[in-house]
Amino acid sequence: MKSIVENYHKDAVESFRSYKKLAERAMEQISDEEFFHQIDPESNSIAIIVKHIAGNLHSRWRDFLMTDGEKASRKRDSEFEIIEDTRESLIDFWESGWQTLFESLELLKAEDFTKTVTIRGEPHTSSKPLTGS
Repeated sequence: MKSIVENYHKDAVESFRSYKKLAERAMEQISDEEFFHQIDPESNSIAIIVKHIAGNLHSRWRDFLMTDGEKASRKRDSEFEIIEDTRESLIDFWESGWQTLFESLELLKAEDFTKTVTIRGEPHTSSKPLTGS
């Protein structure tokens, strides 16, 4: 019989895979022009959102149990600029970000779910223990 932590772990991985697939199905339906289009000066294009999510995935999930989730190497502000980015380069960045997340998640052991994770110097813990009671 699987433990609650094992079930939670499996469900979390499946949920992330589902969200990734949902976003990709939506992106498949739009042209390059629509991918980069900003509906107004205060909005972000889909390209910018893809770039930002990928940057977040790389930063948050790489060595997340041992290092702060906001890596010093991250250039967060540049994630909101399209300079020489192409749809292909952004999708490659997106894929490698998700790969970082899945590689990190798949290596987790039950005891990892009780560890504190730090993001921007702030500690984060499970708000509720994953137990059978």
